[in-house]
Amino acid sequence: MAKVEQRFSPQVESFIETYDEALRNGTAAVFAGAGLSASSGYVNWKELLRGIAADLGLDVDRETNLVAIAQYHYNERSSRSHINQTLVNEFSKDHEVNENHEILAGLPIRTYWTTNYDHMIENALRDAGKNVERKHSVASLRTTTPNSDAVVYKMHGDVDDPDNAVLTKDDYEGYFRDRELFVTKLTADLVSKTMLFVGFSFSDPNIDYVLSRIRVVLNKKPKQHYCILRRLERLPREKLRNYEYRKRQQDYFVKDLSRLGIRVLVVDEYKDVTRILRAIEEKYRTRTVFISGSASDFHPWSADDAANFIESMAAGLIKNKFNIVSGFGLGVGPSVISGALQTIQSSPRRFSRDQLHTFPFPISNNLGNRRASVYRRHREEIIKKAGIAIFLFGNKRKENGDIVRSEGVFEEYEIARQMGLHTIAVGATGWVAQEIANITGNGVDGRSKAFGKAHLILSDFNSSVEDMVKSVLLMVNEIRR
Repeated sequence: MAKVEQRFSPQVESFIETYDEALRNGTAAVFAGAGLSASSGYVNWKELLRGIAADLGLDVDRETNLVAIAQYHYNERSSRSHINQTLVNEFSKDHEVNENHEILAGLPIRTYWTTNYDHMIENALRDAGKNVERKHSVASLRTTTPNSDAVVYKMHGDVDDPDNAVLTKDDYEGYFRDRELFVTKLTADLVSKTMLFVGFSFSDPNIDYVLSRIRVVLNKKPKQHYCILRRLERLPREKLRNYEYRKRQQDYFVKDLSRLGIRVLVVDEYKDVTRILRAIEEKYRTRTVFISGSASDFHPWSADDAANFIESMAAGLIKNKFNIVSGFGLGVGPSVISGALQTIQSSPRRFSRDQLHTFPFPISNNLGNRRASVYRRHREEIIKKAGIAIFLFGNKRKENGDIVRSEGVFEEYEIARQMGLHTIAVGATGWVAQEIANITGNGVDGRSKAFGKAHLILSDFNSSVEDMVKSVLLMVNEIRR
């Protein structure tokens, strides 16, 4: 997770806040158009139909109704076999998922809609370790995949089933008859979720009809959705009057989308889409704190003071609406769980069990030489879920009884740094945590004076448990803001 330092417009900042809230509430959804897969090497509609248009003696660059081209070809040939083969040839190619796919797949989004025929979204979700349910036909809507993490609704079909892909005017005109369940489901999601349209042109007649119908049903007060759209650029050798005309067209188009409940975020470059998605990712990740630490010896602390501090800190994080992830480190993990669970159970309406996730390390005598690599992968899987990492103690007892630094805790620090997490080391707990505090200075540069003071308190062995807990909470809240 790369840290996002760039400033955005107030409109984009407001959207990031809104979408982050939707992610936390489980109501965030994505609608992906061809533009999302373009940087992976897939063609858009115009390029898909270029050869088909040429076969008809038409110039695709001069056509405005691309759906009609596919229909004309079917009318002339009385078969869609050539169209189907073109679809298979273009969208069966082996392309890599792009950065935007990866970001979206890594977020806690359960609902993805797309008009794309490719498998990029599904592949990205699987790469993120998620169990994906694909809905590309009416028949597939009737079944449910157990334990799925995300559902991808492919409303125009899939490259693996080209005969039933939506391509011609016949397909579009019969959509509400043949695929009514897709319309019903999409309507429900547009009413109940916050949809982000990415790489989508809104030229699809089905989407336009659904959005218009929802607006009427909701008495012209549709739910707010968002679209990221690139500002038009002047083409090489384009006359100024033609460019200004296209700009006016886009301005009217943007205003009309607001009538349908879609707020457009206009950006200057395609890379701005990635910047916005990265900002959403960081905003969401900084609500999740990874607590790293192990302790066979709590010196100079007493065991009771250490447990009190860790429990109070974990409880404070839950009360401040943070999520906690933990590898259940020796001597530290039990207190993290205790403090978090007590708080959640004391007020189940205010706090949720979803705020606490534990991932104990696999213990097996059969790991042998693979132990280091298995543990490394396990640490990476845990840490990538968070945006902030807190480090405590960091020692372990060897077989001969000696207390030594924990290499595992330091490895977790290195992974967190590589993944771009914000790190806080409680230096007063000694050992590896003290090393990290000395290395990083707890990132006080550019922070408030209160943040710097909190760092000093966390490094002072004479600080009280109460002051240290307050300091941790001050720092994580400032990072989140």
